[in-house]
Amino acid sequence: MLNINKSADGSTLNVALEGRLDTSTSPQLEEELKGSLDGVTSLVFDLEKLEYISSAGLRVLLSAQKIMNQQGSMKILHVNDVINEIFEVTGFSDILTIE
Repeated sequence: MLNINKSADGSTLNVALEGRLDTSTSPQLEEELKGSLDGVTSLVFDLEKLEYISSAGLRVLLSAQKIMNQQGSMKILHVNDVINEIFEVTGFSDILTIE
């Protein structure tokens, strides 16, 4: 189960994820982002309440990063130890901006 809380502030889109980002919930996030990134120059993910991310979830973050490379920036906030370890092991900590 994944809860996605989006809030826009001008050209900044904040996306807070809660629960599990895996093969069953990744398409949900992909859909949410697809219609939301037009005119966005700053995309901010808040992962404070994310419990788990799978390779499918990582792919969604990577494709969001590629889009934002073209039109602005993307950063990830409040990464917990479990998620951070997954980012480290997969090399995503080198690709993504994690604060």
